[in-house]
Amino acid sequence: MSVRIFKPAKTAMQSGTANTKEWVLEAAPSSARANDPLMGWTSSSDTQRQVRLTFDSKDAAIAFATKQGWAYTITEPKPRKPINKSYADNFRYGRKDAWTH
Repeated sequence: MSVRIFKPAKTAMQSGTANTKEWVLEAAPSSARANDPLMGWTSSSDTQRQVRLTFDSKDAAIAFATKQGWAYTITEPKPRKPINKSYADNFRYGRKDAWTH
């Protein structure tokens, strides 16, 4: 079995870094998903896709995958580039853009 180890990115609906501290181990898909022609539901016979394990560190996730005998790929997280903005900058005297309402 092949697994993927990664650190999840924050969702677009949150401004903080909740749920981004832990490393996640999830199985790679072994079969394609199929559409049910009658109901239109998407189904899969791959039950390993439902398993999602979390670990406190990358080393713990690697150790678990190695102990189970699973091949793994690691996706390193990209560093965030915070943009420091101030609401008062919208009204400063020497701003570059013209003021519009």
